[in-house]
Amino acid sequence: MPLRRMQTLINHTLAAAVSLIMFIPIYLVIVNSLKTKAEASSMSAGLPTLLQWENFATVIERGKLVTAFGNSVLYAVGATLIGTTVAALAAYVLSRNRTRFNRFVYFFLIMGIAMPTNFVTLMKVMQMTHLINTQLGIILLYAASSIPFSVFLIYAFISTIPRELDEAAIIDGCNPFRLFFSVIYPLLTPVLVTAGVLNLLGIWNEFLLPLYYLNSSAYWPMTLAVYNFFGQFQADWSLVSADIVLTILPVIIIYLFAQRFILAGMTAGSVKG
Repeated sequence: MPLRRMQTLINHTLAAAVSLIMFIPIYLVIVNSLKTKAEASSMSAGLPTLLQWENFATVIERGKLVTAFGNSVLYAVGATLIGTTVAALAAYVLSRNRTRFNRFVYFFLIMGIAMPTNFVTLMKVMQMTHLINTQLGIILLYAASSIPFSVFLIYAFISTIPRELDEAAIIDGCNPFRLFFSVIYPLLTPVLVTAGVLNLLGIWNEFLLPLYYLNSSAYWPMTLAVYNFFGQFQADWSLVSADIVLTILPVIIIYLFAQRFILAGMTAGSVKG
């Protein structure tokens, strides 16, 4: 027992140390966002002498963060809803009908998790479909890129749902779409929230896709707004830090509220697969 307690203490100490290391950059950004320009020039860890709350108001006004925030919400929510729903439909069919062809389709889909994006070919496709520099185009790109990981999560979770529910719904007269959306879809809530939140966080932090496929600054999300703001005010680290804080704050809030669903979805989905 003493040896086990010692191992537990060591594991907790290591976990706390790693968490502290990961928290340091966030702490530096938050602290320096409340300093004056002169105090924040060195990006030190010291506390500000006087809290500069007006830095956030300056950033919102000069950085056009209201428009960028609206764009990010539109892209993240729209792409997450589309991608997660399509992935749930695909995972349900592939999981319930495990033929050789469907197994091939499943592995082909989840290969997209590791396969790199060919930006040149994708640019040609976007130009041919007239989706370049459009909000709809970037939403569809985000949704398509989120499907492989969502299928991977949902596929395993569906295996835990008894097939008898499908048979009972069919006997009651449900067609395939009503069977899925009325019976199966509500049962997928934990894993759908898990996939949705993880995809939303990834989309919110995405930088390359909007950089390549959105030419108009009116369509830029928060990440490009921060990049543009940094180019203009790179000499003022207090404003840059405030801009970064406003960008990551929605992500932290979403994660804290959805943490319980994420843990439940991952735990349940890891039982079978």
